[in-house]
Amino acid sequence: MSSQVNQDIAERKMQFLFQLRSKGVTDNRVLTAMEKIDRGPFIQGFFADRAYEDTPLPIACGQTISQPSVVALMTQALNVQPRDKVLEVGTGSGYQAAILSQLARRVYTVERHRQLIRTARKAFEELDLGNITAIIGDGSFGLPQQAPFDRIVVTAAAEDPPGPLLAQLRVGGIMVVPVGQSDAVQSLIKVTRTETGFDYDELRPVRFVPLLEGLGKEEYI
Repeated sequence: MSSQVNQDIAERKMQFLFQLRSKGVTDNRVLTAMEKIDRGPFIQGFFADRAYEDTPLPIACGQTISQPSVVALMTQALNVQPRDKVLEVGTGSGYQAAILSQLARRVYTVERHRQLIRTARKAFEELDLGNITAIIGDGSFGLPQQAPFDRIVVTAAAEDPPGPLLAQLRVGGIMVVPVGQSDAVQSLIKVTRTETGFDYDELRPVRFVPLLEGLGKEEYI
């Protein structure tokens, strides 16, 4: 690889990190994880050369890879600790799980589309991310056999924080989830489980695909 190409990549990464900071990402651990995990391997085909842009991009199965600043802000809100066990609902490209893998002890990620799980697993293997377990399943019901979780992140919008996921959150744990009844009006919510219930903090407006129950239609064929 030529020195000019290396220089171009380094400059794009610097600009990438500057964009994250300008959007309010201040946690150095999150910034380090975002710098270490290249977004490129999680974007296929036509859009691959736009990996360093702070924009959502389409992926297979009618889904999207979130813009990096939203991934970073959700990760920052989770405040993941090195011993934490994290559940992600909605693997998508695998990019969010890869970022979380740099911060947590173990990441479980659940996806309803088998094609996306296959692609994400390949990326995890290529990047040697051995602390991620990617599972095909209905993430709206969580992963009861591995509960409770220290942190839960949902990468699709629900009308309300899903009850099964709240039940699988450890006392003191944090869940970050987009909530809204339409794709036009959604809020990113931080839920903290206390000894007596749940505290809710509204973080920012967002736009995510809807959280759907069941598996992707190709799984029923």
